[in-house]
Amino acid sequence: MTERETTGAQTGYPGPWPEPETAGPAGPAPWRGRLALLAGSTTALVMASLVGSALGFANKAACRGGDWNVYLKQFQAHCYTDIYPLYFGEGLSAGKVPYTGHPVEYPVLIGGAMQLVAWLVRPITDPYVRGREFFDVTVLLLVLFSLAGTLATAYLAGRSRRWTALLVALAPALILAAFINWDLVAMGLVALAMAAWAARRQVLAGVLLGLAVATKFYPLVFFGPLLLLCLRAGRMRAFAVTTASAAAAWLAVNLPVALAAPTGWLRFYKLSETRVADWGSIWYFFETERWPFLSALRQGSLNAFSLAVFAAGCVIIGVIILAAPRRPRLPQVFFLVLAVFLLANKVWSPQYVIWLVPLVVLARPRLWAYAFWQLAEVGYFFAIWAYLITLFVSGPVPAADGGISAGVYFAALLARFGTVALLCVLVTTDILRPERDVVRADGEDDPAGGVLAGAPDRFVLRLRPRPAFRRLAGTT
Repeated sequence: MTERETTGAQTGYPGPWPEPETAGPAGPAPWRGRLALLAGSTTALVMASLVGSALGFANKAACRGGDWNVYLKQFQAHCYTDIYPLYFGEGLSAGKVPYTGHPVEYPVLIGGAMQLVAWLVRPITDPYVRGREFFDVTVLLLVLFSLAGTLATAYLAGRSRRWTALLVALAPALILAAFINWDLVAMGLVALAMAAWAARRQVLAGVLLGLAVATKFYPLVFFGPLLLLCLRAGRMRAFAVTTASAAAAWLAVNLPVALAAPTGWLRFYKLSETRVADWGSIWYFFETERWPFLSALRQGSLNAFSLAVFAAGCVIIGVIILAAPRRPRLPQVFFLVLAVFLLANKVWSPQYVIWLVPLVVLARPRLWAYAFWQLAEVGYFFAIWAYLITLFVSGPVPAADGGISAGVYFAALLARFGTVALLCVLVTTDILRPERDVVRADGEDDPAGGVLAGAPDRFVLRLRPRPAFRRLAGTT
Protein backbone atom coordinates (compact mmCIF):
# COMPACT_ATOMS: atom_id res chain seq x y z
CA MET A 1 0.00 0.00 0.00
CA THR A 2 1.36 3.44 -0.86
CA GLU A 3 1.73 6.23 1.68
CA ARG A 4 -1.12 8.12 -0.03
CA GLU A 5 -3.40 5.09 0.21
CA THR A 6 -2.40 4.52 3.82
CA THR A 7 -3.21 8.11 4.70
CA GLY A 8 -6.58 7.87 3.01
CA ALA A 9 -7.41 4.65 4.82
CA GLN A 10 -6.59 6.25 8.15
CA THR A 11 -8.62 9.35 7.42
CA GLY A 12 -11.69 7.37 6.37
CA TYR A 13 -11.73 4.98 9.30
CA PRO A 14 -15.11 5.35 11.04
CA GLY A 15 -14.01 4.56 14.59
CA PRO A 16 -12.72 7.04 17.18
CA TRP A 17 -9.29 5.38 17.31
CA PRO A 18 -8.28 4.71 13.69
CA GLU A 19 -5.93 1.78 13.28
CA PRO A 20 -3.04 2.41 10.91
CA GLU A 21 -2.91 0.12 7.93
CA THR A 22 -0.31 -2.59 7.88
CA ALA A 23 1.20 -4.04 4.78
CA GLY A 24 3.74 -6.54 3.64
CA PRO A 25 2.23 -8.83 1.02
CA ALA A 26 4.45 -11.71 2.04
CA GLY A 27 3.80 -11.36 5.77
CA PRO A 28 5.32 -13.47 8.52
CA ALA A 29 5.33 -17.25 8.57
CA PRO A 30 1.85 -18.61 9.47
CA TRP A 31 2.87 -19.90 12.91
CA ARG A 32 4.64 -16.66 13.70
CA GLY A 33 1.59 -14.71 12.58
CA ARG A 34 -0.69 -16.74 14.86
CA LEU A 35 1.73 -16.39 17.77
CA ALA A 36 1.99 -12.62 17.24
CA LEU A 37 -1.81 -12.37 17.01
CA LEU A 38 -2.21 -14.27 20.29
CA ALA A 39 0.48 -12.25 22.07
CA GLY A 40 -0.95 -9.02 20.68
CA SER A 41 -4.53 -9.64 21.78
CA THR A 42 -5.91 -7.16 24.30
CA THR A 43 -6.61 -9.92 26.83
CA ALA A 44 -3.05 -11.21 26.61
CA LEU A 45 -1.63 -7.71 27.01
CA VAL A 46 -3.85 -6.97 30.00
CA MET A 47 -2.83 -10.23 31.66
CA ALA A 48 0.85 -9.60 30.94
CA SER A 49 0.64 -6.10 32.41
CA LEU A 50 -1.05 -7.39 35.55
CA VAL A 51 1.55 -10.15 35.90
CA GLY A 52 4.33 -7.59 35.58
CA SER A 53 2.68 -5.42 38.23
CA ALA A 54 2.25 -8.42 40.52
CA LEU A 55 5.95 -9.22 40.19
CA GLY A 56 6.81 -5.61 40.96
CA PHE A 57 4.59 -5.73 44.05
CA ALA A 58 6.20 -9.01 45.14
CA ASN A 59 9.58 -7.29 44.97
CA LYS A 60 8.37 -5.03 47.80
CA ALA A 61 7.32 -7.91 50.08
CA ALA A 62 10.25 -7.56 52.48
CA CYS A 63 9.64 -3.84 52.89
CA ARG A 64 5.92 -4.37 53.46
CA GLY A 65 6.97 -6.82 56.16
CA GLY A 66 8.82 -4.03 57.98
CA ASP A 67 12.19 -3.68 56.29
CA TRP A 68 11.41 -0.15 55.13
CA ASN A 69 11.49 0.88 58.82
CA VAL A 70 15.17 -0.16 59.02
CA TYR A 71 17.40 1.97 56.81
CA LEU A 72 19.91 -0.74 55.92
CA LYS A 73 17.48 -3.64 55.46
CA GLN A 74 15.44 -1.97 52.70
CA PHE A 75 18.59 -1.75 50.58
CA GLN A 76 19.72 -5.27 51.40
CA ALA A 77 16.30 -6.55 50.31
CA HIS A 78 16.35 -4.34 47.17
CA CYS A 79 12.81 -3.19 48.00
CA TYR A 80 13.27 0.53 48.60
CA THR A 81 10.37 2.82 47.70
CA ASP A 82 9.82 6.57 48.10
CA ILE A 83 6.09 6.12 48.60
CA TYR A 84 6.05 4.79 52.17
CA PRO A 85 8.56 7.19 53.78
CA LEU A 86 7.09 10.21 51.98
CA TYR A 87 3.72 9.46 53.57
CA PHE A 88 5.36 10.47 56.83
CA GLY A 89 8.01 12.85 55.48
CA GLU A 90 5.51 15.03 53.60
CA GLY A 91 3.22 15.30 56.62
CA LEU A 92 0.39 13.25 55.12
CA SER A 93 0.30 10.96 58.15
CA ALA A 94 -0.31 14.02 60.33
CA GLY A 95 -3.18 15.21 58.15
CA LYS A 96 -1.26 17.98 56.36
CA VAL A 97 -2.38 18.89 52.85
CA PRO A 98 0.28 19.02 50.12
CA TYR A 99 1.48 22.53 49.18
CA THR A 100 -0.88 24.41 51.50
CA GLY A 101 -0.08 22.51 54.70
CA HIS A 102 3.36 21.23 53.71
CA PRO A 103 5.57 21.96 50.68
CA VAL A 104 5.90 18.88 48.47
CA GLU A 105 8.92 18.14 46.28
CA TYR A 106 6.83 16.97 43.29
CA PRO A 107 4.60 18.60 40.65
CA VAL A 108 0.96 19.08 41.53
CA LEU A 109 -0.63 15.91 40.12
CA ILE A 110 1.63 13.75 42.26
CA GLY A 111 0.71 15.90 45.25
CA GLY A 112 -2.93 15.41 44.33
CA ALA A 113 -2.46 11.64 44.09
CA MET A 114 -0.78 11.66 47.51
CA GLN A 115 -3.66 13.57 49.05
CA LEU A 116 -6.33 11.37 47.44
CA VAL A 117 -4.79 8.17 48.76
CA ALA A 118 -4.13 9.74 52.18
CA TRP A 119 -7.85 10.52 52.45
CA LEU A 120 -8.75 6.94 51.55
CA VAL A 121 -6.57 5.38 54.25
CA ARG A 122 -7.27 7.97 56.95
CA PRO A 123 -9.77 5.75 58.88
CA ILE A 124 -6.93 3.31 59.78
CA THR A 125 -5.76 4.12 63.31
CA ASP A 126 -2.31 2.49 63.49
CA PRO A 127 0.07 4.91 61.71
CA TYR A 128 2.44 2.21 60.42
CA VAL A 129 -0.42 0.08 59.10
CA ARG A 130 -1.87 3.22 57.57
CA GLY A 131 1.49 3.93 55.92
CA ARG A 132 1.58 0.41 54.46
CA GLU A 133 -1.96 0.76 53.15
CA PHE A 134 -1.02 4.14 51.68
CA PHE A 135 1.62 2.27 49.70
CA ASP A 136 -0.79 -0.52 48.70
CA VAL A 137 -3.53 1.81 47.47
CA THR A 138 -0.95 3.89 45.59
CA VAL A 139 0.21 0.69 43.89
CA LEU A 140 -3.34 0.05 42.68
CA LEU A 141 -3.40 3.52 41.16
CA LEU A 142 -0.02 2.97 39.49
CA VAL A 143 -1.15 -0.40 38.10
CA LEU A 144 -3.93 1.36 36.19
CA PHE A 145 -1.45 3.70 34.53
CA SER A 146 0.93 0.85 33.80
CA LEU A 147 -1.90 -0.99 32.06
CA ALA A 148 -2.84 2.15 30.14
CA GLY A 149 0.78 2.55 29.03
CA THR A 150 0.94 -1.04 27.80
CA LEU A 151 -2.30 -0.84 25.80
CA ALA A 152 -1.42 2.57 24.37
CA THR A 153 1.94 1.19 23.25
CA ALA A 154 0.17 -1.70 21.52
CA TYR A 155 -2.05 0.77 19.67
CA LEU A 156 0.93 2.94 18.69
CA ALA A 157 2.86 -0.08 17.40
CA GLY A 158 0.23 -0.83 14.75
CA ARG A 159 -1.72 -4.02 14.12
CA SER A 160 1.23 -6.10 12.95
CA ARG A 161 3.36 -5.24 16.00
CA ARG A 162 0.89 -5.05 18.87
CA TRP A 163 2.76 -7.91 20.52
CA THR A 164 5.78 -5.64 21.09
CA ALA A 165 3.81 -4.07 23.95
CA LEU A 166 4.73 -7.21 25.88
CA LEU A 167 8.22 -5.69 26.04
CA VAL A 168 6.65 -2.91 28.12
CA ALA A 169 4.39 -5.06 30.29
CA LEU A 170 7.14 -7.56 31.12
CA ALA A 171 10.23 -5.35 30.96
CA PRO A 172 12.43 -6.62 33.82
CA ALA A 173 13.77 -3.18 34.73
CA LEU A 174 10.28 -1.65 34.68
CA ILE A 175 9.00 -4.42 36.94
CA LEU A 176 11.76 -3.76 39.47
CA ALA A 177 11.35 0.03 39.36
CA ALA A 178 7.56 0.17 39.02
CA PHE A 179 6.71 1.14 42.59
CA ILE A 180 9.71 3.18 43.68
CA ASN A 181 7.91 6.43 42.90
CA TRP A 182 4.91 7.77 40.95
CA ASP A 183 6.65 7.64 37.52
CA LEU A 184 4.12 5.19 36.06
CA VAL A 185 1.51 7.96 36.15
CA ALA A 186 3.62 10.12 33.85
CA MET A 187 4.51 7.18 31.61
CA GLY A 188 0.85 6.22 31.20
CA LEU A 189 -0.21 9.79 30.43
CA VAL A 190 2.56 10.22 27.83
CA ALA A 191 1.64 6.94 26.13
CA LEU A 192 -2.06 7.90 26.08
CA ALA A 193 -1.16 11.34 24.70
CA MET A 194 0.84 9.73 21.90
CA ALA A 195 -2.08 7.41 21.16
CA ALA A 196 -4.43 10.39 20.98
CA TRP A 197 -2.01 12.12 18.59
CA ALA A 198 -1.87 8.96 16.46
CA ALA A 199 -5.69 9.00 16.38
CA ARG A 200 -5.59 12.65 15.19
CA ARG A 201 -7.17 13.93 18.40
CA GLN A 202 -4.87 16.92 18.92
CA VAL A 203 -6.86 18.53 21.74
CA LEU A 204 -6.94 15.31 23.76
CA ALA A 205 -3.25 14.70 23.03
CA GLY A 206 -2.41 18.17 24.30
CA VAL A 207 -4.50 17.82 27.45
CA LEU A 208 -2.84 14.50 28.30
CA LEU A 209 0.64 15.90 27.62
CA GLY A 210 -0.11 18.91 29.80
CA LEU A 211 -1.22 16.63 32.62
CA ALA A 212 1.92 14.52 32.12
CA VAL A 213 4.09 17.64 32.54
CA ALA A 214 2.11 18.41 35.69
CA THR A 215 3.09 14.97 36.98
CA LYS A 216 6.76 14.73 35.99
CA PHE A 217 8.46 17.56 34.17
CA TYR A 218 10.26 15.45 31.53
CA PRO A 219 7.43 15.33 28.90
CA LEU A 220 8.14 19.02 28.26
CA VAL A 221 11.12 17.99 26.11
CA PHE A 222 8.80 16.34 23.55
CA PHE A 223 7.38 19.61 22.25
CA GLY A 224 10.62 20.55 20.47
CA PRO A 225 10.84 17.48 18.20
CA LEU A 226 7.08 17.56 17.66
CA LEU A 227 7.40 21.15 16.44
CA LEU A 228 10.12 20.21 13.93
CA LEU A 229 8.22 17.17 12.64
CA CYS A 230 5.14 19.33 12.09
CA LEU A 231 7.27 22.02 10.44
CA ARG A 232 8.74 19.50 8.01
CA ALA A 233 5.31 18.05 7.20
CA GLY A 234 3.49 21.39 7.06
CA ARG A 235 1.20 20.43 9.94
CA MET A 236 1.74 23.48 12.13
CA ARG A 237 -1.95 23.89 12.96
CA ALA A 238 -1.98 20.44 14.59
CA PHE A 239 1.08 21.40 16.62
CA ALA A 240 -0.46 24.71 17.68
CA VAL A 241 -3.70 23.04 18.80
CA THR A 242 -1.81 20.38 20.76
CA THR A 243 0.51 22.88 22.43
CA ALA A 244 -2.29 25.28 23.35
CA SER A 245 -4.31 22.39 24.82
CA ALA A 246 -1.27 21.24 26.82
CA ALA A 247 -0.67 24.73 28.18
CA ALA A 248 -4.34 25.09 29.15
CA ALA A 249 -4.37 21.72 30.94
CA TRP A 250 -1.12 22.46 32.75
CA LEU A 251 -2.36 25.87 33.88
CA ALA A 252 -5.73 24.45 34.94
CA VAL A 253 -4.13 22.17 37.52
CA ASN A 254 -1.14 24.34 38.47
CA LEU A 255 -2.55 27.85 38.68
CA PRO A 256 -4.96 27.23 41.62
CA VAL A 257 -2.15 25.65 43.66
CA ALA A 258 0.37 28.34 42.69
CA LEU A 259 -2.07 31.08 43.78
CA ALA A 260 -3.14 29.35 47.00
CA ALA A 261 0.33 28.20 48.11
CA PRO A 262 3.11 29.79 46.04
CA THR A 263 5.88 28.68 48.40
CA GLY A 264 4.76 25.06 48.42
CA TRP A 265 4.22 25.05 44.67
CA LEU A 266 7.69 26.47 43.98
CA ARG A 267 9.49 23.87 46.07
CA PHE A 268 9.81 21.37 43.20
CA TYR A 269 11.33 23.95 40.86
CA LYS A 270 13.74 25.32 43.47
CA LEU A 271 14.81 21.81 44.44
CA SER A 272 15.54 20.95 40.81
CA GLU A 273 17.68 24.06 40.49
CA THR A 274 19.70 23.57 43.68
CA ARG A 275 20.33 19.82 43.51
CA VAL A 276 23.93 18.75 43.07
CA ALA A 277 25.07 15.87 40.89
CA ASP A 278 23.14 12.90 42.21
CA TRP A 279 23.48 9.13 42.13
CA GLY A 280 23.11 7.62 38.68
CA SER A 281 24.23 10.62 36.64
CA ILE A 282 27.47 10.84 34.70
CA TRP A 283 28.22 14.04 36.61
CA TYR A 284 28.19 12.11 39.89
CA PHE A 285 30.80 9.79 38.40
CA PHE A 286 32.96 12.74 37.34
CA GLU A 287 32.57 14.42 40.71
CA THR A 288 33.31 11.32 42.78
CA GLU A 289 36.22 10.17 40.65
CA ARG A 290 37.74 13.68 40.74
CA TRP A 291 37.97 14.31 37.02
CA PRO A 292 39.79 17.59 36.26
CA PHE A 293 37.46 20.54 35.59
CA LEU A 294 34.27 18.47 35.59
CA SER A 295 34.71 17.44 39.23
CA ALA A 296 34.83 21.14 40.20
CA LEU A 297 31.36 21.88 38.83
CA ARG A 298 28.87 22.84 41.53
CA GLN A 299 25.17 23.72 41.36
CA GLY A 300 24.97 26.84 39.20
CA SER A 301 27.88 25.95 36.94
CA LEU A 302 26.74 22.33 36.75
CA ASN A 303 23.23 23.46 35.84
CA ALA A 304 24.60 25.60 33.03
CA PHE A 305 27.01 22.95 31.79
CA SER A 306 24.47 20.10 31.76
CA LEU A 307 21.94 22.39 30.08
CA ALA A 308 24.52 23.29 27.43
CA VAL A 309 25.20 19.60 26.76
CA PHE A 310 21.47 18.92 26.47
CA ALA A 311 21.00 21.93 24.18
CA ALA A 312 23.82 20.74 21.92
CA GLY A 313 22.18 17.32 21.71
CA CYS A 314 18.85 18.94 20.84
CA VAL A 315 20.47 20.91 18.02
CA ILE A 316 21.87 17.69 16.56
CA ILE A 317 18.48 15.99 16.86
CA GLY A 318 16.83 19.00 15.21
CA VAL A 319 19.18 18.81 12.24
CA ILE A 320 18.49 15.06 11.93
CA ILE A 321 14.72 15.66 11.97
CA LEU A 322 14.85 18.28 9.25
CA ALA A 323 17.60 16.79 7.07
CA ALA A 324 17.02 13.02 7.25
CA PRO A 325 16.27 11.39 3.87
CA ARG A 326 12.82 10.47 5.19
CA ARG A 327 10.95 12.18 7.99
CA PRO A 328 11.68 10.31 11.25
CA ARG A 329 8.92 8.51 13.04
CA LEU A 330 7.48 10.24 16.13
CA PRO A 331 8.66 7.65 18.70
CA GLN A 332 12.18 7.76 17.26
CA VAL A 333 12.68 11.45 17.95
CA PHE A 334 10.80 11.35 21.26
CA PHE A 335 13.18 8.62 22.39
CA LEU A 336 16.26 10.52 21.20
CA VAL A 337 15.40 13.76 22.97
CA LEU A 338 14.48 11.99 26.21
CA ALA A 339 17.62 9.85 26.11
CA VAL A 340 19.81 12.92 25.57
CA PHE A 341 17.99 14.63 28.45
CA LEU A 342 18.85 11.73 30.76
CA LEU A 343 22.42 11.38 29.52
CA ALA A 344 23.03 15.09 30.19
CA ASN A 345 20.99 15.38 33.39
CA LYS A 346 22.49 15.72 36.86
CA VAL A 347 19.93 13.28 38.29
CA TRP A 348 19.21 9.79 36.92
CA SER A 349 17.20 7.80 39.43
CA PRO A 350 16.68 4.05 38.86
CA GLN A 351 12.95 4.51 38.25
CA TYR A 352 13.58 6.78 35.25
CA VAL A 353 13.85 3.62 33.16
CA ILE A 354 10.03 3.67 33.24
CA TRP A 355 10.07 6.81 31.09
CA LEU A 356 12.15 5.15 28.40
CA VAL A 357 10.65 1.67 28.06
CA PRO A 358 7.63 2.43 25.78
CA LEU A 359 9.70 4.77 23.61
CA VAL A 360 12.50 2.22 23.15
CA VAL A 361 9.96 -0.43 22.16
CA LEU A 362 8.31 1.89 19.64
CA ALA A 363 11.46 3.54 18.32
CA ARG A 364 13.39 0.35 17.66
CA PRO A 365 11.45 -2.90 18.18
CA ARG A 366 14.48 -5.17 17.92
CA LEU A 367 15.02 -7.71 20.66
CA TRP A 368 18.78 -7.94 21.18
CA ALA A 369 19.56 -4.25 21.66
CA TYR A 370 16.52 -4.02 23.95
CA ALA A 371 17.67 -7.05 25.97
CA PHE A 372 21.21 -5.69 26.28
CA TRP A 373 19.87 -2.38 27.58
CA GLN A 374 17.47 -4.06 30.00
CA LEU A 375 20.34 -6.14 31.38
CA ALA A 376 22.31 -2.95 32.08
CA GLU A 377 19.28 -1.32 33.75
CA VAL A 378 18.67 -4.36 35.95
CA GLY A 379 22.36 -4.40 36.86
CA TYR A 380 22.18 -0.75 37.87
CA PHE A 381 19.02 -1.37 39.93
CA PHE A 382 20.83 -3.85 42.16
CA ALA A 383 24.08 -1.89 42.14
CA ILE A 384 22.60 1.35 43.49
CA TRP A 385 21.13 -0.34 46.58
CA ALA A 386 24.35 -2.24 47.23
CA TYR A 387 26.33 0.98 46.86
CA LEU A 388 24.06 2.75 49.36
CA ILE A 389 24.78 -0.06 51.80
CA THR A 390 28.48 0.71 51.42
CA LEU A 391 27.89 4.43 51.92
CA PHE A 392 25.80 3.72 55.03
CA VAL A 393 28.48 1.79 56.91
CA SER A 394 31.62 3.52 58.13
CA GLY A 395 33.91 0.51 57.92
CA PRO A 396 34.98 -1.61 54.94
CA VAL A 397 32.41 -3.22 52.65
CA PRO A 398 32.30 -6.60 54.44
CA ALA A 399 30.97 -4.80 57.54
CA ALA A 400 27.49 -4.92 56.00
CA ASP A 401 26.04 -7.75 53.94
CA GLY A 402 25.35 -6.87 50.32
CA GLY A 403 27.64 -3.86 49.92
CA ILE A 404 29.80 -3.30 46.85
CA SER A 405 32.79 -1.12 46.11
CA ALA A 406 32.56 2.22 44.33
CA GLY A 407 34.34 0.68 41.35
CA VAL A 408 31.62 -1.95 40.85
CA TYR A 409 28.90 0.66 41.25
CA PHE A 410 30.45 2.99 38.69
CA ALA A 411 30.88 0.09 36.27
CA ALA A 412 27.10 -0.45 36.48
CA LEU A 413 26.49 3.29 36.08
CA LEU A 414 28.68 3.46 32.97
CA ALA A 415 27.09 0.31 31.53
CA ARG A 416 23.65 1.89 31.76
CA PHE A 417 24.95 5.15 30.30
CA GLY A 418 26.67 3.26 27.48
CA THR A 419 23.67 1.12 26.51
CA VAL A 420 21.35 4.14 26.33
CA ALA A 421 23.96 5.94 24.22
CA LEU A 422 24.18 2.85 22.00
CA LEU A 423 20.41 2.85 21.53
CA CYS A 424 20.69 6.50 20.45
CA VAL A 425 23.25 5.53 17.81
CA LEU A 426 21.10 2.65 16.56
CA VAL A 427 17.92 4.73 16.36
CA THR A 428 19.81 7.52 14.59
CA THR A 429 21.16 4.98 12.10
CA ASP A 430 17.61 3.79 11.41
CA ILE A 431 16.56 7.39 10.78
CA LEU A 432 19.44 8.14 8.42
CA ARG A 433 19.03 4.78 6.67
CA PRO A 434 15.24 4.25 6.77
CA GLU A 435 15.50 0.96 4.88
CA ARG A 436 16.93 -0.47 8.13
CA ASP A 437 13.86 0.54 10.13
CA VAL A 438 11.89 -2.65 10.80
CA VAL A 439 8.62 -0.74 11.20
CA ARG A 440 8.91 0.83 7.76
CA ALA A 441 10.14 -2.44 6.33
CA ASP A 442 6.63 -3.76 7.06
CA GLY A 443 5.20 -1.12 4.73
CA GLU A 444 4.04 1.40 7.32
CA ASP A 445 5.11 5.03 7.42
CA ASP A 446 4.55 5.91 11.08
CA PRO A 447 1.80 4.16 13.05
CA ALA A 448 2.18 6.80 15.79
CA GLY A 449 2.38 9.73 13.39
CA GLY A 450 -1.25 10.81 13.24
CA VAL A 451 -1.47 13.73 10.80
CA LEU A 452 2.23 13.22 10.03
CA ALA A 453 1.77 9.69 8.69
CA GLY A 454 2.11 9.68 4.92
CA ALA A 455 2.21 13.48 4.74
CA PRO A 456 4.51 14.97 2.07
CA ASP A 457 7.46 17.09 3.17
CA ARG A 458 6.93 20.85 3.09
CA PHE A 459 10.26 21.93 4.56
CA VAL A 460 13.51 19.95 4.39
CA LEU A 461 16.94 21.11 5.43
CA ARG A 462 19.34 20.41 2.57
CA LEU A 463 22.85 19.78 3.81
CA ARG A 464 25.03 20.10 0.73
CA PRO A 465 28.70 21.03 0.44
CA ARG A 466 29.48 24.48 -0.94
CA PRO A 467 30.12 24.71 -4.72
CA ALA A 468 33.78 25.66 -4.15
CA PHE A 469 34.26 22.59 -1.99
CA ARG A 470 32.60 20.38 -4.61
CA ARG A 471 34.88 21.75 -7.35
CA LEU A 472 37.91 21.17 -5.16
CA ALA A 473 36.75 17.63 -4.39
CA GLY A 474 36.31 16.97 -8.10
CA THR A 475 39.92 17.89 -8.84
CA THR A 476 41.46 15.57 -6.26
